[in-house]
Amino acid sequence: MSPANLRTFLELVRFSHTIFALPFAIIATLLAFHMGADGATPAAGWWTWSRPWIGILLCMASARTAAMAFNRLVDRSIDAANPRTASRHLPRGDLRVGEVLMLVVVSAGVFVGGTLLFLPNWLPLVLSGPVLAWLLGYSYAKRFTALAHLWLGVALGMAPLAAWIAIRGSVVMRDPADLFPAAILGLAVTVWVAGFDIIYACQDADFDAAHGLWSIPARLGVGRALRLSGLLHGVTLLLLALLPLVVPELGTIYWAALAVIAGLLIWEHSLVRADDLSRVNDAFFTANAIFGIVLLLAIAADIWV
Repeated sequence: MSPANLRTFLELVRFSHTIFALPFAIIATLLAFHMGADGATPAAGWWTWSRPWIGILLCMASARTAAMAFNRLVDRSIDAANPRTASRHLPRGDLRVGEVLMLVVVSAGVFVGGTLLFLPNWLPLVLSGPVLAWLLGYSYAKRFTALAHLWLGVALGMAPLAAWIAIRGSVVMRDPADLFPAAILGLAVTVWVAGFDIIYACQDADFDAAHGLWSIPARLGVGRALRLSGLLHGVTLLLLALLPLVVPELGTIYWAALAVIAGLLIWEHSLVRADDLSRVNDAFFTANAIFGIVLLLAIAADIWV
């Protein structure tokens, strides 16, 4: 594959947007190791220590690539009809259907194969099928439910849960309460993603309504959709405020980061109004990219300082 073709495929799946979910998988992995997972230190041997990290990164990247490529494949006719998305790679003819389908198949195979790195913990391998089905199923959600935004939220919210189970699967099977830190983080990610996806979907409210697509802005109107997004982001902050209850090591640095995150969310919502969506991209990309990085750095600092 030439560098130009590789770049086209990376642009197709917006690979750089992996930053939205990856920090939360890393956070869950850090916390899982912090609570005493086997192989938590380099003293256990380079491969024993690095294998789960390689597995987390490989599975995250490949699962997201499969889901995004499948979305572009399924939505190609919708994208072609929408002036905002008509210049995407498939409608424009930069890539063929067969090429994108192959990317989906290969990425899905890498995802399932990557779960073998967690053996003898077999839970990731067993759960890889249902997880992949949920990720790919999102591409059809907006055709029959206005909860498609929440569906996407769950897809990203599974990242910390999946990482936790991959590292501490045997502990979770003995004591399901061990999953609480990852569950709280996963719920926070779920409502956060649903909230910012509603903001992003406001751009297509008229198109979605005209074509029978079930987005919240199309169903409720842009004004009410933005208010609902704000409510979901308020719930996000509440859930993140609960995390120190199950991870007592989180202290001053974490709370300072949470204040920064609250400021980011307020700023995000200040950029968009029902009568002015010109700054949606600033709200969507800038604020949300910083969100996960701030949380990751704060949790890592509180654990290690």
